[in-house]
Amino acid sequence: MDMIGEERISAPRQLVWEALNDPDMLRQCIPGCQSLEWISPSELAATLKLRIGPVSASFSGGITLTDINAPESYTILGEGKGGIAGFAQGYAKVTLIDEGAETLLQYAAQAQVGGKLAQLGSRLIGSSSQKLATRFFADFNKAVMDKAGAA
Repeated sequence: MDMIGEERISAPRQLVWEALNDPDMLRQCIPGCQSLEWISPSELAATLKLRIGPVSASFSGGITLTDINAPESYTILGEGKGGIAGFAQGYAKVTLIDEGAETLLQYAAQAQVGGKLAQLGSRLIGSSSQKLATRFFADFNKAVMDKAGAA
């Protein structure tokens, strides 16, 4: 499953970059995120609880940041195991483009699922993934704008 998109954020690129690397801010924005913490300078541990169609599962896994070009871009590699529900793994290339007082966040992501999740079908998985991404970016945009307003 592939997803491509962009989000315009009314904040300077440096502030958006800092927010993308702030586990507390991300925890608030990632749907179902129960924990997110740094375990090394480029790795995070995460626990999420999600419902996709009829399947509800808790996922534990890791996130690794590679190809870091601060404050412009990086690649996020992630994988999580949800026990009987299956697994999810994927990556996203995130690029921040400075456009005056705003930042254009572009992303290209690819994900794979296995186990019970894969049995749900690609249409349901794709639709659910798009809804989760839309919710994340709306919440992230609001959180960054709130932080920019407070600064």
